Amino acid sequence: MGLESALPVDSVLTTQLRRVINWSRRSSLWPMPFATACCGIELMATACSRYDLARFGAEVMRFSPRQADLMIVAGRIGIKMLPVLQRIYQQMAEPKWVISMGACASTGGVFDTYATVQGCDQFIPVDVYVPGCPPRPEQLIEGVMAIQRHVDQEGMPPPGGKRVPLGLVVQPTHAVRPQPVGLTIGT
Repeated sequence: MGLESALPVDSVLTTQLRRVINWSRRSSLWPMPFATACCGIELMATACSRYDLARFGAEVMRFSPRQADLMIVAGRIGIKMLPVLQRIYQQMAEPKWVISMGACASTGGVFDTYATVQGCDQFIPVDVYVPGCPPRPEQLIEGVMAIQRHVDQEGMPPPGGKRVPLGLVVQPTHAVRPQPVGLTIGT
């Protein structure tokens, strides 16, 4: 890399331990995917080579909650699935973060029924909301980057203290264009 040649032989490189810990925690987020619907396809697309979530240190999808520190809730949550979601969240080690991906995970989406949870934030704390139906992979990457920025700035929570959820909302990264007008069917 050339760094060795720029430094003198007998030098010491120092920094704050807090910055090193924050950098390593930010650069190695391990997501726990909780994908139950079509948003899960976009979550998978985010990890593919075109969008490459690995650039942000979050490519290691962990399906064990004890090894994960970022839960991505993607898709609708049924009432019967809710205890599973809560159990997985409780088994994750502190500090942990949650991304609510898509309209169904955030508000229940178009499924306004008794069997669908109307937003996972009623039962687990959510840090970042990624809107859309389904959201684009770029928006999910922006959500991961928002959590990374928070980890860099805030770092570790106080010992024994609980973290307060961030409640950030990722703004859409695309411009919505109207449909072509002037179409007529038969004259």
